[in-house]
Amino acid sequence: MSDSRPPARRSSGWVIGRVAGAPIILAPSWLIAAVVLTLIFAPSVRSRAGNLGALVYVVALAFVVLLFASVLVHELAHGFMARARGQQPREFVLTLWGGHTAFGGATPTPGSSALIAVVGPIANLVLAAGFFALARPVDAVSVVGLLLWSGCVTNAFVGLFNLIPGLPLDGGYLLEAAVWAVTKNRHTGTVAAGWVGRVVAVAVFAWALGLPLLQGRQPNIGDVVWAALIGAFLWSGASAAVRGGRTQKAVGQVTVASVGRRAVGVGHTESIAHAGALAAAAGADEVVILSPDGRPAAYVDRAAAASVPAEAAGTTPVTAVAVPLPVGAVVDGRLAGQELVAAVGRATEHSPVVAAVVDGRVVGLIRAMDVVAAIRS
Repeated sequence: MSDSRPPARRSSGWVIGRVAGAPIILAPSWLIAAVVLTLIFAPSVRSRAGNLGALVYVVALAFVVLLFASVLVHELAHGFMARARGQQPREFVLTLWGGHTAFGGATPTPGSSALIAVVGPIANLVLAAGFFALARPVDAVSVVGLLLWSGCVTNAFVGLFNLIPGLPLDGGYLLEAAVWAVTKNRHTGTVAAGWVGRVVAVAVFAWALGLPLLQGRQPNIGDVVWAALIGAFLWSGASAAVRGGRTQKAVGQVTVASVGRRAVGVGHTESIAHAGALAAAAGADEVVILSPDGRPAAYVDRAAAASVPAEAAGTTPVTAVAVPLPVGAVVDGRLAGQELVAAVGRATEHSPVVAAVVDGRVVGLIRAMDVVAAIRS
């Protein structure tokens, strides 16, 4: 299983090597998987290979290492294809649930996304074919034979399972790319593939629990537990994809007009009454006060301005009801979508309210909480 979304920071764990300019990280959760799977595989090894004594756990651990080596090949395939398509992989991580590959940015086209997704399963299916060819002439109940057949079966499973069309599986990224190509909207593809991933998650659990019942036998508790764990993992990943797709779609629709309030710039020497008249003439809701060099230096507190008696508004300077805007609390009013959200995020490090400017002219006033509300809605 892989995840091509860029991480906020590097994953925790042990760096065991570097490939394609990115670290290979062994997450602490991998140790849990290694121990649990070794204990699960040990009885099968003992029943097939005879009495090996304590070596049975060594062979079982070899199965686990072989499994995760196959997962690593899967993730490296993603990384090499991503780099070939102009994306630098940031890390390859082996975890409790397999692994993931993270890149430094979003895939630019549906074609690239599909290619990056499909090479992982293809790599596993090629490995499965290779193990099959090597295993055929070897005694199937020997230790070597068991390892070779294990490599064949696990790679075939990893390859085919990841082709199921639902996020967070690679098949989900293929579905996302297909919907993206048809609708010209990546986020629509993400939401669609995320919903299919939820269906897959439910189907995995239903298969383990319902199929035995339909066949008139009791479900195997081990199979049900594993299906529940895998289903929960898939549901979590699919739900995160749906939420992420909706959020990114909302981010893409953000403009100064949708999250800001129309504003007009006035000189710092103007009176409250004159500033109000200029705002009314321009159809603006907010007043931004300009410094002598033309920089947005403050904005009018509308509640404070409204409290000034009408007879005093003509002689009271607008600076008397001003809220300062620090240097840097400005964004380009021509930006939209992710670029605007990012610019507002940087600007609101200085102030929760920022001015939007186009060619030196104030066009709007944006509050960070309005941007957050627009994205959440």
